[in-house]
Amino acid sequence: MSEEEQGFVVRDKRGRSAFEEPATSKPEPSVPPESQASPTFSESSPPMPPLSFSSFVFSLGTSSLMLMGESLDPQEPSPPVNLPQAKEIIDILSMLEEKTKGNLSSEEASVIGDMLYTLRMKYVSATSGVSSSS
Repeated sequence: MSEEEQGFVVRDKRGRSAFEEPATSKPEPSVPPESQASPTFSESSPPMPPLSFSSFVFSLGTSSLMLMGESLDPQEPSPPVNLPQAKEIIDILSMLEEKTKGNLSSEEASVIGDMLYTLRMKYVSATSGVSSSS
């Protein structure tokens, strides 16, 4: 009977991940909070532009253009063409234009409208086999 009465140990692991070590193990070295906040960037990197709806539209539009074979750098080879994915981004921008109608400034509405026009024209020329030089 003494073998059956060995007992058991209860370890409360609530609030800890499965891979986290117990707090009773070795203490972590103290690190200043400013070094924990975010990764550091070199001082030579250019400052990031402020986030805005227009910059988001521009980013999506640039991605779509690259998927249609446009290159950002003329000395680099053209990226691989992926027309279905380019069309998906155009459809996303179309949905954004529809869902944000009446909530955009005149500048933002102009940016998304102009971007969609450009992307649609480029997509039509890419799918019809006609190369555009603009």
